[in-house]
Amino acid sequence: MSYEVVAKRYADALFRLGIEQQKIEQLTADLRVVKPVFQNDKKLANFLTHPKIDQATKKQLVVEAFQGVDETILNTLQLLVDRHRILIIPAIIDEFLALVNDAKGMADATVYSTRNLSDDEKTQLERSFAARLGKSAVQFHNIVDPSILGGIKIRVGNTIYDGTVKGKLNRISRRIVSAN
Repeated sequence: MSYEVVAKRYADALFRLGIEQQKIEQLTADLRVVKPVFQNDKKLANFLTHPKIDQATKKQLVVEAFQGVDETILNTLQLLVDRHRILIIPAIIDEFLALVNDAKGMADATVYSTRNLSDDEKTQLERSFAARLGKSAVQFHNIVDPSILGGIKIRVGNTIYDGTVKGKLNRISRRIVSAN
């Protein structure tokens, strides 16, 4: 079974549990804290996936490392340690956040631009893309990428809206090559 399917199943179960316990906001806030730890700390991932370290030690480390986190998340993390699914924790969190955003009618998006966008520009983009996507709101994360030469590229989930100079040049180049 692919990691995406497994991640969706765990995220769906966690989401349903959060709704049942009326703790969606708490779980969302805690998972936003947990995600960078598992995404950026390679030593933690190596420790938790090492075959010679027993499961009890791994679970104890998770409990100590995430003391302030909701008990539901701690239990989920311990379950993932037991089932050797540590490496998909960031994917599970992404899927969970997508479910929360869908339930709220929101979307997360990443904007790639040659410079930081002003607050006014972000607000205009958020309004126009919220209407375009049929969502109540879109939250943008701006990433500066000088390689795009100019314009912006927006990624919403698996969809990319490319309005960059680099993208336009690439499309023109492909048309010229395919015409020959």
